Amino acid sequence: MNINALTYAVGAILLGAVGIVFHDFAMQWQPVPAGIGMRTQLACLAGAVLAAGGAMLLAPRLERAGALLLAGFIGLWMLVLNLPAAIASASHIGAWNSPAEIAFMSSGAIALYAHGITGNLGPVLRMIARMLAGVSAIVFGFAHFNYIDFTAGMVPAWIPFKTFWAWATGAGHLATGLALVSGFKARLAAGFEAAMMGSFVVLLHLPRVIAAPDQHVEWIMLGVSTLLTGSALLVRKYATIEA
Repeated sequence: MNINALTYAVGAILLGAVGIVFHDFAMQWQPVPAGIGMRTQLACLAGAVLAAGGAMLLAPRLERAGALLLAGFIGLWMLVLNLPAAIASASHIGAWNSPAEIAFMSSGAIALYAHGITGNLGPVLRMIARMLAGVSAIVFGFAHFNYIDFTAGMVPAWIPFKTFWAWATGAGHLATGLALVSGFKARLAAGFEAAMMGSFVVLLHLPRVIAAPDQHVEWIMLGVSTLLTGSALLVRKYATIEA
Protein backbone atom coordinates (compact mmCIF):
# COMPACT_ATOMS: atom_id res chain seq x y z
CA MET A 1 0.00 0.00 0.00
CA ASN A 2 1.24 3.48 -0.92
CA ILE A 3 1.24 5.43 2.35
CA ASN A 4 1.34 8.69 0.37
CA ALA A 5 -2.05 7.87 -1.16
CA LEU A 6 -3.70 6.70 2.07
CA THR A 7 -5.34 10.01 3.06
CA TYR A 8 -6.63 10.54 -0.46
CA ALA A 9 -8.00 7.00 -0.57
CA VAL A 10 -9.75 7.45 2.78
CA GLY A 11 -11.30 10.71 1.57
CA ALA A 12 -12.60 9.13 -1.64
CA ILE A 13 -14.01 6.10 0.18
CA LEU A 14 -15.61 8.31 2.83
CA LEU A 15 -17.22 10.69 0.35
CA GLY A 16 -18.43 7.76 -1.71
CA ALA A 17 -19.90 6.02 1.34
CA VAL A 18 -21.67 9.23 2.36
CA GLY A 19 -23.33 9.42 -1.06
CA ILE A 20 -24.50 5.83 -0.78
CA VAL A 21 -25.75 6.08 2.82
CA PHE A 22 -27.57 9.39 2.31
CA HIS A 23 -28.69 8.52 -1.24
CA ASP A 24 -27.66 11.96 -2.45
CA PHE A 25 -24.94 13.89 -4.21
CA ALA A 26 -22.32 16.06 -2.53
CA MET A 27 -24.29 19.32 -2.66
CA GLN A 28 -22.40 22.17 -4.38
CA TRP A 29 -19.51 19.88 -5.27
CA GLN A 30 -21.86 17.66 -7.30
CA PRO A 31 -24.69 20.10 -8.21
CA VAL A 32 -26.86 17.59 -10.03
CA PRO A 33 -30.29 19.13 -10.80
CA ALA A 34 -33.02 18.05 -8.39
CA GLY A 35 -35.43 17.05 -11.15
CA ILE A 36 -33.14 14.68 -13.02
CA GLY A 37 -34.47 11.16 -13.53
CA MET A 38 -33.19 8.30 -11.35
CA ARG A 39 -31.39 10.87 -9.21
CA THR A 40 -31.14 8.61 -6.14
CA GLN A 41 -29.76 5.72 -8.15
CA LEU A 42 -27.23 7.98 -9.87
CA ALA A 43 -26.13 9.39 -6.50
CA CYS A 44 -25.50 5.88 -5.21
CA LEU A 45 -23.65 4.98 -8.41
CA ALA A 46 -21.46 8.08 -8.08
CA GLY A 47 -20.73 7.14 -4.49
CA ALA A 48 -19.83 3.60 -5.54
CA VAL A 49 -17.39 4.90 -8.17
CA LEU A 50 -15.68 7.12 -5.60
CA ALA A 51 -15.47 4.35 -3.03
CA ALA A 52 -14.19 1.88 -5.62
CA GLY A 53 -11.53 4.31 -6.83
CA GLY A 54 -10.40 4.95 -3.28
CA ALA A 55 -10.25 1.22 -2.53
CA MET A 56 -8.18 0.64 -5.67
CA LEU A 57 -5.55 3.06 -4.36
CA LEU A 58 -4.99 0.71 -1.43
CA ALA A 59 -3.96 -2.16 -3.75
CA PRO A 60 -0.53 -1.62 -5.37
CA ARG A 61 -1.51 -3.36 -8.62
CA LEU A 62 -4.63 -1.24 -8.99
CA GLU A 63 -3.22 2.06 -7.70
CA ARG A 64 -2.65 3.81 -11.02
CA ALA A 65 -5.94 2.55 -12.45
CA GLY A 66 -7.71 3.91 -9.37
CA ALA A 67 -5.90 7.23 -9.73
CA LEU A 68 -6.95 7.47 -13.38
CA LEU A 69 -10.55 6.60 -12.48
CA LEU A 70 -10.72 9.26 -9.77
CA ALA A 71 -8.95 11.90 -11.84
CA GLY A 72 -11.39 11.39 -14.70
CA PHE A 73 -14.51 11.05 -12.56
CA ILE A 74 -13.80 13.99 -10.26
CA GLY A 75 -12.62 16.08 -13.21
CA LEU A 76 -15.91 15.34 -14.94
CA TRP A 77 -17.77 17.02 -12.07
CA MET A 78 -15.87 20.21 -12.75
CA LEU A 79 -16.32 20.19 -16.53
CA VAL A 80 -19.98 19.20 -16.60
CA LEU A 81 -21.46 20.37 -13.29
CA ASN A 82 -19.31 23.16 -11.85
CA LEU A 83 -17.54 25.01 -14.63
CA PRO A 84 -20.62 26.15 -16.62
CA ALA A 85 -22.17 27.75 -13.53
CA ALA A 86 -18.85 29.41 -12.63
CA ILE A 87 -18.50 30.85 -16.14
CA ALA A 88 -22.06 32.17 -15.97
CA SER A 89 -21.15 34.05 -12.77
CA ALA A 90 -17.53 34.70 -13.68
CA SER A 91 -17.29 38.03 -11.86
CA HIS A 92 -18.08 36.48 -8.46
CA ILE A 93 -15.14 34.74 -6.77
CA GLY A 94 -17.51 32.58 -4.75
CA ALA A 95 -18.75 30.93 -7.94
CA TRP A 96 -15.22 29.65 -8.60
CA ASN A 97 -14.62 28.13 -5.18
CA SER A 98 -16.36 24.79 -5.79
CA PRO A 99 -14.73 24.28 -9.23
CA ALA A 100 -11.39 25.12 -7.63
CA GLU A 101 -11.94 22.55 -4.89
CA ILE A 102 -12.87 19.93 -7.49
CA ALA A 103 -9.79 20.84 -9.55
CA PHE A 104 -7.59 20.58 -6.45
CA MET A 105 -9.03 17.13 -5.68
CA SER A 106 -8.34 15.93 -9.21
CA SER A 107 -4.77 17.29 -9.13
CA GLY A 108 -3.78 14.73 -6.51
CA ALA A 109 -5.09 11.83 -8.60
CA ILE A 110 -3.32 13.20 -11.68
CA ALA A 111 -0.05 13.48 -9.75
CA LEU A 112 -0.37 9.91 -8.49
CA TYR A 113 -1.18 8.58 -11.96
CA ALA A 114 1.83 10.44 -13.42
CA HIS A 115 4.15 8.72 -10.95
CA GLY A 116 6.29 6.20 -12.77
CA ILE A 117 5.37 7.32 -16.30
CA THR A 118 8.47 7.58 -18.45
CA GLY A 119 9.08 9.83 -21.42
CA ASN A 120 7.54 13.24 -21.92
CA LEU A 121 4.06 12.47 -20.60
CA GLY A 122 5.07 12.12 -16.94
CA PRO A 123 6.55 15.61 -16.54
CA VAL A 124 3.62 17.14 -18.44
CA LEU A 125 1.06 15.47 -16.18
CA ARG A 126 3.01 16.48 -13.08
CA MET A 127 3.09 20.07 -14.27
CA ILE A 128 -0.67 19.97 -14.96
CA ALA A 129 -1.29 18.63 -11.45
CA ARG A 130 0.91 21.31 -9.90
CA MET A 131 -0.70 24.12 -11.89
CA LEU A 132 -4.23 22.91 -11.15
CA ALA A 133 -3.43 22.80 -7.45
CA GLY A 134 -1.74 26.19 -7.57
CA VAL A 135 -4.49 28.05 -9.41
CA SER A 136 -7.09 26.41 -7.15
CA ALA A 137 -5.25 27.49 -4.01
CA ILE A 138 -5.15 31.07 -5.30
CA VAL A 139 -8.94 30.94 -5.71
CA PHE A 140 -9.25 29.59 -2.15
CA GLY A 141 -7.25 32.55 -0.89
CA PHE A 142 -9.33 35.20 -2.64
CA ALA A 143 -12.55 33.44 -1.60
CA HIS A 144 -11.41 33.56 2.03
CA PHE A 145 -10.73 37.28 1.74
CA ASN A 146 -14.03 37.99 -0.01
CA TYR A 147 -16.06 36.06 2.57
CA ILE A 148 -13.96 36.88 5.61
CA ASP A 149 -16.89 36.97 8.05
CA PHE A 150 -18.17 33.58 6.87
CA THR A 151 -14.67 32.13 7.09
CA ALA A 152 -14.19 33.52 10.59
CA GLY A 153 -17.53 32.01 11.57
CA MET A 154 -16.23 28.55 10.65
CA VAL A 155 -13.40 28.79 13.18
CA PRO A 156 -14.22 26.62 16.24
CA ALA A 157 -15.61 28.59 19.19
CA TRP A 158 -12.71 27.69 21.50
CA ILE A 159 -10.10 29.24 19.17
CA PRO A 160 -9.58 32.99 19.80
CA PHE A 161 -8.92 35.71 17.21
CA LYS A 162 -11.24 34.19 14.61
CA THR A 163 -10.90 37.01 12.10
CA PHE A 164 -7.10 36.79 12.31
CA TRP A 165 -7.21 33.09 11.45
CA ALA A 166 -9.58 33.77 8.57
CA TRP A 167 -7.10 36.25 7.08
CA ALA A 168 -4.13 34.00 7.89
CA THR A 169 -5.57 30.92 6.20
CA GLY A 170 -6.54 33.01 3.17
CA ALA A 171 -2.98 34.32 2.97
CA GLY A 172 -1.67 30.77 3.37
CA HIS A 173 -3.77 29.54 0.45
CA LEU A 174 -2.65 32.46 -1.70
CA ALA A 175 1.03 31.98 -0.89
CA THR A 176 0.75 28.26 -1.59
CA GLY A 177 -0.90 28.89 -4.92
CA LEU A 178 1.72 31.38 -6.04
CA ALA A 179 4.52 29.00 -5.04
CA LEU A 180 2.97 26.07 -6.90
CA VAL A 181 2.27 28.08 -10.04
CA SER A 182 5.75 29.62 -10.10
CA GLY A 183 7.53 26.44 -9.01
CA PHE A 184 9.46 28.33 -6.33
CA LYS A 185 9.50 26.34 -3.06
CA ALA A 186 6.62 24.31 -4.50
CA ARG A 187 7.22 21.20 -2.40
CA LEU A 188 7.38 23.23 0.81
CA ALA A 189 4.20 25.08 -0.18
CA ALA A 190 2.30 21.87 -0.95
CA GLY A 191 3.36 20.46 2.40
CA PHE A 192 2.14 23.58 4.14
CA GLU A 193 -1.19 23.37 2.30
CA ALA A 194 -1.56 19.72 3.33
CA ALA A 195 -0.87 20.60 6.96
CA MET A 196 -3.34 23.48 6.90
CA MET A 197 -6.08 21.42 5.27
CA GLY A 198 -5.35 18.54 7.62
CA SER A 199 -5.86 20.90 10.55
CA PHE A 200 -9.29 21.76 9.13
CA VAL A 201 -10.14 18.05 9.16
CA VAL A 202 -9.04 17.55 12.77
CA LEU A 203 -10.07 20.85 14.35
CA LEU A 204 -13.20 21.72 12.39
CA HIS A 205 -14.91 19.01 10.37
CA LEU A 206 -14.35 15.91 12.50
CA PRO A 207 -15.75 17.56 15.67
CA ARG A 208 -18.75 18.84 13.68
CA VAL A 209 -19.50 15.31 12.44
CA ILE A 210 -19.21 13.95 15.97
CA ALA A 211 -21.58 16.67 17.22
CA ALA A 212 -24.15 16.10 14.44
CA PRO A 213 -23.67 12.62 12.94
CA ASP A 214 -27.06 12.72 11.23
CA GLN A 215 -26.23 15.81 9.14
CA HIS A 216 -25.43 15.04 5.52
CA VAL A 217 -23.59 18.32 4.97
CA GLU A 218 -21.14 17.69 7.82
CA TRP A 219 -20.16 14.28 6.43
CA ILE A 220 -19.74 15.79 2.96
CA MET A 221 -17.44 18.51 4.27
CA LEU A 222 -15.40 15.95 6.20
CA GLY A 223 -14.99 13.84 3.05
CA VAL A 224 -14.15 16.85 0.89
CA SER A 225 -11.61 18.24 3.36
CA THR A 226 -9.97 14.80 3.69
CA LEU A 227 -9.74 14.50 -0.09
CA LEU A 228 -8.23 17.99 -0.33
CA THR A 229 -5.65 17.11 2.31
CA GLY A 230 -4.75 13.87 0.54
CA SER A 231 -4.51 15.69 -2.78
CA ALA A 232 -2.07 18.24 -1.35
CA LEU A 233 0.07 15.38 -0.02
CA LEU A 234 0.11 13.68 -3.43
CA VAL A 235 0.95 16.92 -5.23
CA ARG A 236 3.80 17.46 -2.77
CA LYS A 237 5.14 13.95 -3.27
CA TYR A 238 4.75 13.48 -7.00
CA ALA A 239 4.09 16.81 -8.75
CA THR A 240 6.87 18.97 -7.29
CA ILE A 241 9.82 16.77 -8.29
CA GLU A 242 10.96 19.20 -10.94
CA ALA A 243 9.46 22.32 -9.38
